[in-house]
Amino acid sequence: MMNRIYLDHAATTPVSAPVLEAMIPFFNSCWGNASSVYGTGREARKAVEKARRQVAEAIGAEPREILFTGCGSESDNLAVKGTAFALKEKGRHIITTAIEHPAVLNTCRWLEKQEFEVTYINPDKEGYIAPEKILSAVREDTILISMMAANNEIGTIEPVAEVGTIAREKGICFHTDAVQAAGAVPINVNEWKADLLSISAHKFYGPKGVGALYVRHGTHIDSLIHGGEQERGLRAGTENVPGIVGLGTAIEAANKDLKQNAGRMACLRDRLINTILREISGTKLNGPREGRLPNNCNISFDRIDGEALLLRLDLAGIAASSGSACTAGSQEISHVLKAIGLTELEAKGSLRLTTGTGNTEAEIDETVTVIHEIVNDLRSLFHG
Repeated sequence: MMNRIYLDHAATTPVSAPVLEAMIPFFNSCWGNASSVYGTGREARKAVEKARRQVAEAIGAEPREILFTGCGSESDNLAVKGTAFALKEKGRHIITTAIEHPAVLNTCRWLEKQEFEVTYINPDKEGYIAPEKILSAVREDTILISMMAANNEIGTIEPVAEVGTIAREKGICFHTDAVQAAGAVPINVNEWKADLLSISAHKFYGPKGVGALYVRHGTHIDSLIHGGEQERGLRAGTENVPGIVGLGTAIEAANKDLKQNAGRMACLRDRLINTILREISGTKLNGPREGRLPNNCNISFDRIDGEALLLRLDLAGIAASSGSACTAGSQEISHVLKAIGLTELEAKGSLRLTTGTGNTEAEIDETVTVIHEIVNDLRSLFHG
């Protein structure tokens, strides 16, 4: 069996050994319901509250401000829909950006059908959202601004603190989708002036199927899932104790090693970007050179079909992506690449490679060699 090279860490990451070890007891020896009052339940509750403290500490929050959810998409839905319906008597205008994750964009589109009005702010050619554009879109009836902390496709790190300041000064609730930022860049909800912030465990070496939503104390949101009184009545359902334990363990580890891991991944990212742009003709970097996620490389290849390139890479044992895993299979071009001004052909010829803590320089060099060979082959095959 061939050695595989995994370069799609923006889609998901493997569960680390320490995270898995922390989770295992809560599948068997300590499997109680965290809402039960007897011993096994109390042990589970203790583990949930420890994870709540771990998440809070990692983002500069208080434990009581952390809600556990089923994923990042649920966190985004709860933040955006929950705010919209809690504040609908105050106003029905929402501001977001044209390059948000589908969990925010599709939620906003659904809200438009519920008689809310949404303004979508366009980025510049590098995916940067200018705070002035946000400010100019603010109205008397604006109740929510939702802007991602970092883009999942092209890696642009957005001016969250500046936008948070605008929202605070205008008395508007501010939500940021930090799913890609968590574990990659420092997060502080107070410095960012965020009222709501979404994360997902599987993006930083935790398990799938568990996320968290930060809700600043005093921020009012409506619940989406009704039932019991779990998570302060805002997210009914028996707690996923193993997953929550995994999330807490993973974010604590990611925060502890953040500077070291980010520096190492940035070196691998730059090696990838620089070598591809230097050695393969007809290539262009999507997103900024500076101010991008430390592990993100997104490049357009002239006269190349991205899907064909992906399939050939897979056959060669290299896992990559053409964009967000949540839009895989869609016939439409990336809304992010379209928003930054790429033509349909440029967007369809784009490749996203995202490094992780387990990647090596040798893997990067091998990947570039394989990409070069495939690109030359595809160009000669289809264009002579």
